[in-house]
Amino acid sequence: MEQNTFDAGAEFDRQVATLVGLGYPEQAGLDAERFEKSLAPLRAVAVEHGTDPGDPGAGRVPFLLVPGRGTAPIEWAMTRTALSGGRKPGFVDHSFEPGALERFTATPGSAPPDGDAHLVFGVERGEEFCGAVPAEAMAVIDGRGRSTLTIEEGVALVTQFPEVLVKNKCFSLGGSRCGDRRVPALWISQRAPKLGWCWEGNPHTWLGMASAAARRGA
Repeated sequence: MEQNTFDAGAEFDRQVATLVGLGYPEQAGLDAERFEKSLAPLRAVAVEHGTDPGDPGAGRVPFLLVPGRGTAPIEWAMTRTALSGGRKPGFVDHSFEPGALERFTATPGSAPPDGDAHLVFGVERGEEFCGAVPAEAMAVIDGRGRSTLTIEEGVALVTQFPEVLVKNKCFSLGGSRCGDRRVPALWISQRAPKLGWCWEGNPHTWLGMASAAARRGA
């Protein structure tokens, strides 16, 4: 029987290095060493719980290191994303009126642990829900004991695994809501990742619903 060779510690280190290379320490007002030190307690959590290697090419990843908004505001973090093999930076769609993003906060079922960063395990981009009504997809996910990804988690997914965001397999982020019928989503526009939103009652053939199995802090 072939042994699982997935190294969760090495994957955690890769994700930290990715953030450092994209300028996250400077954005947080830290040098690289202090930034890495601040994330170090999460490494043991990743090693303990990140045992499934997933299959990023098929939209499943083992875990994500997710910086909070205090470390990386959404508008800034989106500019650090790009499509796999692409160069154009991601962006926030103008359909978010001024101040709207701040009102999109985590739902009770998707609330992150306390801290400046957390880990999300068993992430799926959810293309099985392409063409489904978002509100109904969220109900199915909840019934499975899973939870929908927040905006921060969706941005982290594209940051660390850009190959997950591909044509006709984009995804909604039902874990962040602002009290109305809008559901945030990430899709491709102008050959770059775009953060926009769609109505919770309107299905789209190219939008699934991303979800996670668990969240953990240090």
